[in-house]
Amino acid sequence: MQITVYCSSSAATPVSYRDAAFRLGSLCAKRQVGVVYGGGGIGSMGHLADGVLSEGGRILGVMPHFMRELEWAHAGVADVVWTDDLSERKKLLMERGEALVALPGGSGTLEELLEAITAKRLGIYLRPIIIVNQNGFFDGLITLLDRCISEEFMDARHRQMWTVVGSVDEVFDAIAAAPAWSAQARAFATKSPKQKGP
Repeated sequence: MQITVYCSSSAATPVSYRDAAFRLGSLCAKRQVGVVYGGGGIGSMGHLADGVLSEGGRILGVMPHFMRELEWAHAGVADVVWTDDLSERKKLLMERGEALVALPGGSGTLEELLEAITAKRLGIYLRPIIIVNQNGFFDGLITLLDRCISEEFMDARHRQMWTVVGSVDEVFDAIAAAPAWSAQARAFATKSPKQKGP
């Protein structure tokens, strides 16, 4: 098994977020679960990789060439796919993992997460999406998604597209319990309130 992890490259965040990223990496390695991530060497990205490597696990970095020139890559990650741009990077990150896990992060993490949710809504991406709401970090986003549903920008069934957990220790149980999702979901992606049923 291999999972994709979205997380922060900031070294200025509270240490608890970086510690959680390290723990997730360590847990993945102990379970022999490979990790695909953005390839960075600092912030939660770096700690995630450090956690995987500390237990001898498998990790794949995906990073645009311009970030290599900036020396943002993790020096200890040997397996790296270099892309032409961010769009190709996001595509590969989504494709390579059997599930997506979003840790707290900035605009890049939020963009990746929302792109995955959009792709799942359209029946393009069908795998589990796990949001790790550590310290209530994603409360505002979850509230906004609920409002999208309550005001019928989205269907109530779209709540099944993601699973929210409170810590990285819950990630693997959440992946195992994630509701099945089918490409048939696109049939109700744009229905009006008058159009009920599948």
